[in-house]
Amino acid sequence: MLLALLLPWPAAASGSQLACSLLVDAADGAVLDRSGPDCDRPNSPASTFKIPLALMGLESGQLQDSHAPALPYKPEYPAWRDAWKTTTDPAYWMKESVVWYSQELTKRLGMDAFQAWVDRLDYGNRDLSGDPGQGNGLTRAWLSSSLRISPAGQAAFLRRLVRGDLPVSAETVRKTEALLRRDDLPGGWTSFGKTGAGSLPGPDGKPDPNRPFGWYVGWARKGDRTLVFVRLVKDDARSDTPASFRARDALLAELPGLLGKADAP
Repeated sequence: MLLALLLPWPAAASGSQLACSLLVDAADGAVLDRSGPDCDRPNSPASTFKIPLALMGLESGQLQDSHAPALPYKPEYPAWRDAWKTTTDPAYWMKESVVWYSQELTKRLGMDAFQAWVDRLDYGNRDLSGDPGQGNGLTRAWLSSSLRISPAGQAAFLRRLVRGDLPVSAETVRKTEALLRRDDLPGGWTSFGKTGAGSLPGPDGKPDPNRPFGWYVGWARKGDRTLVFVRLVKDDARSDTPASFRARDALLAELPGLLGKADAP
């Protein structure tokens, strides 16, 4: 099932809908841009959950920095992408969105500590039960399963992260930012971000690969100013390009203009 949820979709006509786009000033919470009907509707975080996972791992000592620990690939790990069949460190985990590395991290934490961390971070609905009746929350809760967070909730969480308001050290925040550093943008802005992709529930309540969704979440910083962004798209058909890549590319194409407006006196 996990393979069906996250593989790039075969070509087909696709109707991509903007579910939510948000741009929020981290300093005061001012909403600079908001569009789409689903900004307050909870959704699976998918691989955007690697952001809180990085915080948990670094603060608990399960992760040390961008390059430790480096875990060797094992044949029993889920790896439908060839890029995942290799030794993986935190930097590669985040860059290639390696599912098995996330799962090894949560296994090392254990369910009690994992749940305690999600509670401490006040992340989404905090539900780590996993798929109904499967008992797989430790390794699947964030993958089109029980854990859910709205786009507005993502923005609020990221705002707490960049403001230093989460119950983790400044060093943990710094190392997490290093994992998420992305492109330099026009106007002197630097961006940090993470994609996430999965499937929306079908009529039977189970993830339907014909209903993909995609996230791109993060923030842009220029000097002392930080703006948090969230983009969520939902599709009504499969597509060659993962929904998360389209969410990312569309947001990054629009972001310089939005940041330019934010810079205006």
